[in-house]
Amino acid sequence: MSYTVAIVGRPNVGKSTLFNRFLEERKAIVDDISGVTRDRQYGVTEWAGKTFNVIDTGGFVPDSRDMFETEIRKQVKIAIEEANSIIFMVDAAVGLTDLDASMADMLRRSTKPVYVCVNKVDNSTRALEGTEFYGMGFEHNYFVSSISGSGTGELLDAVTNDIKEKESVNEDAEIPEGTEEPLAIPKIAIMGQPNVGKSSLLNAMIGQDRTIVSDIAGTTRDTIHTHYTMFQKEFILIDTAGIRRKNKEKDDLEFYSIIRAIKAMDEADVCLLVVDATKGVTAQDLSIFSLASKKGKGIIVLINKWDLIDKETNTARDYEKVVKDKLAPFTDVPVLFISAVEKTRIFKAIELALEVFENKHRKVATSKLNDIMLKSIMKYQAPVVRGHVIKIKYVSQLPTRVPSFAFFTNFPDDIKVPYRNYLENQLRLNFKFTGVPIRIYFRKK
Repeated sequence: MSYTVAIVGRPNVGKSTLFNRFLEERKAIVDDISGVTRDRQYGVTEWAGKTFNVIDTGGFVPDSRDMFETEIRKQVKIAIEEANSIIFMVDAAVGLTDLDASMADMLRRSTKPVYVCVNKVDNSTRALEGTEFYGMGFEHNYFVSSISGSGTGELLDAVTNDIKEKESVNEDAEIPEGTEEPLAIPKIAIMGQPNVGKSSLLNAMIGQDRTIVSDIAGTTRDTIHTHYTMFQKEFILIDTAGIRRKNKEKDDLEFYSIIRAIKAMDEADVCLLVVDATKGVTAQDLSIFSLASKKGKGIIVLINKWDLIDKETNTARDYEKVVKDKLAPFTDVPVLFISAVEKTRIFKAIELALEVFENKHRKVATSKLNDIMLKSIMKYQAPVVRGHVIKIKYVSQLPTRVPSFAFFTNFPDDIKVPYRNYLENQLRLNFKFTGVPIRIYFRKK
């Protein structure tokens, strides 16, 4: 179960700034010109020990002025349908506008929790002016300045109060001792952009047609779960292909597909990232890939429509090299060339997914881990920092859902990224963790 918070509001009220503040990084472009956020921005954040997804709905508005209201209306409608709670941003510097009022009118009809976030309140005069937003009739009102961060803590406290423990799944959290988690049925999600062949792949895998394409705006179709048994193995396929064609408008489609994809990703153990061979790995594919890796999911890259590519002797090898260069630094990922239409290598994809699922739950004995890893550490010592020789004495695997290892050392803060990468590569070389992100922690001995 995952919890998604959507930030809605008219252009240039500071949605992207708040989004960046939540994620503690500058992912969205921020500017004074309204409607700058052209790409969909989404990410995972944690507050008070609870993890949730954040979606910045900025930039769902085309440039033409008369289209503003209709596009924003659509965006709010989708947010109301899909998100678990909504942060409605308004601007204290400008005051209450007609557009704010019409959005408030739509949000009042929703049963989802709505938090009014009055932005740009950086002095007492603005705080006084901001009181006019109480007139919209919402229960939760917060005065913040997203650029300086004042007031955002109270807003996050209120948002996380609504999140139940089971909705907030942190894959990196340690499992308490003595609570052995039973191995559930593997859940495999088919991810990817619209029109890369996810539906065709699912249909080919289950051997029947399940087309879920609708032109009706706002028909809520949940991700399809297919329980499946093959080669005496049991698994659940989660298909996000219900997002293939939402409306004729591309903007709606992308927003829809992102929310759906994130929800499916939270449920899954392994993600099959389907890429169109004719287009190659695009920026959107990379953002799906990095999100899956951040969430600690197993990943397999499927290059679909391989039958449309003119091949020579080393075409696949060269193509795989280009793909892995783009995915760097996490390159220990299976890349498979398939054709959903011609049913080429599609069952190999399932076999790989089940392998990756096993890798994700692999536990390495501490004695074996120390035998092998301490030899690798002796072979290539960590660089000396400020005259201190860094010594790693002991390694152990942590009881987490994502393979995580703790290296006990005398100067944990002085070990730099290149050496961390070396240790990760040694772990991958000696133990099978293909397709699974590895977390490495340094602790004081």
